[in-house]
Amino acid sequence: MVNIPVVDLKAQYESIRREVDEVMARVLRRGTFILGEEVDAFQREFAAYCGVSFAVGVGSGTAALYLALRACEIGKGDEVVTTSHTSVATVAAIELAQAKPVLVDIDPRSYTLDLAQLESALTPRTRAIIPVHLYGCPAEMSPILEMARQKKILVLEDCAQAHGARYAGKRVGGLGTIAAFSFYPTKNLGAYGDGGAVLTNDSELAKRLLLLRQYGWEERYISSIKGVNSRLDDLQAAVLRVKLHHLDEWNKRRCELASLYDRLLTDSGLALPVIPEHAEHVFHQYVIRHPERDQLRAYLKARGIQTLIHYPVPVHLQPAYKDLGYHADDLPISEAAAKEVLSLPLYPEMSEDAVKIVCQTILEFTNENVQKISPRI
Repeated sequence: MVNIPVVDLKAQYESIRREVDEVMARVLRRGTFILGEEVDAFQREFAAYCGVSFAVGVGSGTAALYLALRACEIGKGDEVVTTSHTSVATVAAIELAQAKPVLVDIDPRSYTLDLAQLESALTPRTRAIIPVHLYGCPAEMSPILEMARQKKILVLEDCAQAHGARYAGKRVGGLGTIAAFSFYPTKNLGAYGDGGAVLTNDSELAKRLLLLRQYGWEERYISSIKGVNSRLDDLQAAVLRVKLHHLDEWNKRRCELASLYDRLLTDSGLALPVIPEHAEHVFHQYVIRHPERDQLRAYLKARGIQTLIHYPVPVHLQPAYKDLGYHADDLPISEAAAKEVLSLPLYPEMSEDAVKIVCQTILEFTNENVQKISPRI
């Protein structure tokens, strides 16, 4: 039996072992592990890569979203509009900031925020919009930014799955007022532990973020504002600096493998990923849709092929968020997607032969089943 994982971090490490081992040893010899030289250097390099002025390293992607909201002074009594078909971290960060999440449906093609529903979700209490660049696909930013400009609302990009993606030729992370990234190990740019960053072109927001991530200290042990402890450490920053040099190459490989999936699954009847106009996808996930998703997933698992579901339950239907007041059928596109989406194996070190095996197995399943297959959207 084959064994094809969804992602293979060991294979990635082997491809950069010498570089990683050298920088880890450098940090250990230096003996500075919190907010040291590696963090400073990574912040400069990642900001330059994304085309923004400032990057502030923090403890996680969730912390990046939360601190971005705090830096923008969004809190109790404020509303923040985002999607329900996303990682729960997006909504958890809004609630951590004591603001109210307002959830809207997604576009059925890109799985990103549905522009048709956005304007009706805005109220006088709306302070921010969080478009999520889901699966590596940028949201339709131009109309979002224009609407935000007219309404004097902030735009906070959730870039946790879209390192290196572009919209209208510009990298995500520099399109809105402020942006949040995650460096969870499985991300296109991942650390060997938790980590995140907040990006902005606003020098005042950057200064506030530097205070917020470390107790509000302007000088050690003296808090000028109420902050938290959420710091990117030097070991993770050193690893990220190595990986940043490979990111474009890895993203290119992801796109090549996604194109192979597209070709081999063209006649499968599955709904395959769609890349919107003006967007450059980086395929953090290669997501298909099938009305018998759970049966397909079990069929693949039995044959040694791992898959994941991003995400099985929309945030508005999760038990912890009943108090938001949403019910079944309120966001039908998100609810339908949650029942059908499936993330196939995809990582830069994956071989084309492995992709072919995955596709052959999917085609065997679809040929064995006579039920109606979701058409390509």
